[in-house]
Amino acid sequence: MASEDTERAEKQRWLPWLWSLAKYHARSSWHRYRKLPLYGKLLLWALALFYVALGVFLIVIGPDRIGQTMYNLAQKISHLRFGWLILTAILVVISFPPFVGHTTTLTLCGFAYGMRGFPIAAFGSLLGSALAFLALRFLFSQRLRKWSASSQKWQALEAVVEAKGLPLIMLIRASPFPPWVYANSLFASIEAVSFWQFVIATFVVFPKVALHVFIGSRLASLSDGETRRHMDTQTKIINAAVIAGGVLIVILTSIIIYHAMQSHIRHLKNIPPEIDELAAEAVEEAEEGAPLLGSFSSESLLEDEESTIRASSRSRSTSPAA
Repeated sequence: MASEDTERAEKQRWLPWLWSLAKYHARSSWHRYRKLPLYGKLLLWALALFYVALGVFLIVIGPDRIGQTMYNLAQKISHLRFGWLILTAILVVISFPPFVGHTTTLTLCGFAYGMRGFPIAAFGSLLGSALAFLALRFLFSQRLRKWSASSQKWQALEAVVEAKGLPLIMLIRASPFPPWVYANSLFASIEAVSFWQFVIATFVVFPKVALHVFIGSRLASLSDGETRRHMDTQTKIINAAVIAGGVLIVILTSIIIYHAMQSHIRHLKNIPPEIDELAAEAVEEAEEGAPLLGSFSSESLLEDEESTIRASSRSRSTSPAA
């Protein structure tokens, strides 16, 4: 009876949190959508239509044929003498904006080589991110200095990163947001982040890389029709359960790390609360506001000033009266 009460209390505690989290992200997404220019909204709708069409295509074609095609492609790559070099090159290319597909390529490494694909995935990810960091930092150094001098949020983020150093860089790097390619641009945009710090922080994502490769290796065994025919029902169920468990672990750890990162930035010691808040907002908006990705107009600068005013007022309201 006591255990049932405990379970009920646990559910009552988690459900409101999940609901408030969903509402927060819905409001945040709507706010960002409204701020987008017309071409940005059109691009967003085009992407939405593309993914809907892709979903319909996947349903019509069927998962069996798609899985078999991916398995056949992976096997062709694995039997090539320099197949590992092809996957490494893909990982390097998709480390530069605006390309995407890092997670898919990691899974493909598992498809092609099993867990032997982990060194390929890890090396390609490290090399690609390092080259992206150096190229973006070198090519956009003047733009970076101009942005830093005009953006309150970016100055706050640079101050926080400079004060807390490598541990905070590693925590941001481990977070799923911003995604891989935008994270590379984000760190290249922060002058306080040195190249060696960025490389060390990238090692933090290797466990997640290994997990994606592992999921790919398990998916491969279920994707090939010939292999699947020789499996008994129990083996199929175990493989499917392992894949589902791996995906669940990735999702849960990503959520936990992201909220830990945001909480850590917003509650740093010896840093004014308004600086913490602006730094957290800068990380949240990395996809649209990083100086190496987006443009900075008078409108964006005005929003920065408004954010500073809001953060200062929050700080005054929460500080104890003298």
